[in-house]
Amino acid sequence: MTSCVFQKTLRLALLAGFIAITGGCKKEEASAPIPVPVETAVVQTISTGSGTRYSANIVPYAQVDLAFQSNGYIDSIYQVPSPSGGKRNVDQGDWISKGTVLAVVKQQDYLDRVQQAKAQLSRAQAEHEKARLSWERVSALYATRSATAPDYDSAKAQLDSTAASVSAAEAQVSEANVALDNCSLKAPFSGWLVARNVDLGSLVGPATKGFTLADTSSVKAVFGVPDTYMNRVKLGQHFVVATDALSQAFDGRVSAISPSADAKSRVFSVEITIPNGRNELKPGMIASLALEGPRLSQPAIAVPLAAVIRYPGRADTFAVMTAEGSDDLKSARLRLVELGDTYGNLIVAKSGVSAGDKVITTGVSLVRDGDKVRVAP
Repeated sequence: MTSCVFQKTLRLALLAGFIAITGGCKKEEASAPIPVPVETAVVQTISTGSGTRYSANIVPYAQVDLAFQSNGYIDSIYQVPSPSGGKRNVDQGDWISKGTVLAVVKQQDYLDRVQQAKAQLSRAQAEHEKARLSWERVSALYATRSATAPDYDSAKAQLDSTAASVSAAEAQVSEANVALDNCSLKAPFSGWLVARNVDLGSLVGPATKGFTLADTSSVKAVFGVPDTYMNRVKLGQHFVVATDALSQAFDGRVSAISPSADAKSRVFSVEITIPNGRNELKPGMIASLALEGPRLSQPAIAVPLAAVIRYPGRADTFAVMTAEGSDDLKSARLRLVELGDTYGNLIVAKSGVSAGDKVITTGVSLVRDGDKVRVAP
């Protein structure tokens, strides 16, 4: 009986010891601080103020409406391969090469006019040849005094008149050929067809806009600048233009600056020409660019505004938290800073930090001096 009691007492003692040991471990684990996840930014040296971002509209380098010069009915429209097989009329979105005949007006009337003009030219040339021979005969007789001066003058006048008739007939032939050539509406440059407004059989004339063609081998980013920033924009100035639709940025240069402000918006239009050989930028896209801020008298150390906090216990003093250390877990260190002017989302730090320091921008209000932090990648 005594042995059973002793064994039960020993088991209880061992269990109590195990609970005490494991409870102590859990208490130590619970008291260990958890690193605060933060984001940091590198302290940098700036020589210009932060730029102001502008929204720009992408437009073609050139876009023209192609109108007919000859009256008549559309006899044919340029055909391109159809995705479903066969041929179809050219339409918006198709690539057009320079010189392509987009549409042809019925030519029979213009062919008849050419033939009529050529017939009149032949008649004028025959009359001129007759007048030339007559003048040569009269000239020979006048040289031997067998013809009078009035006869000579009359022959000379007839020769000059028929020569003028030949010139007029030649001009009519040229005009008729031009009208015949204008029956064919040709692309003046290579580009993308933006719109087609005619169909087979449509009646067209000089006021009819048949097609719209856009040259996008280069494009223009157009944006407005207020008068207070006009001194920051110069012809030939380099800009980097970005779009939400494309991951890469594009280089361009200022090609035109409006000499006067828009009457409604009171801003000056600025155009940046961007090479677009791969046709990645499409007309109508929205782009953004930054206009460089004012140049500082000398380079300055600047930190993000998001990194600045009140110094604990001092209402009129400011500080930043730096993340220091070489391992994954870093230590937050409070730095007293003297602040200067702001430039966009940056503010000059006259003292307290150096270029290259990492200051905490996100989560700075959650940490204290000496806390362990984990910097988000």
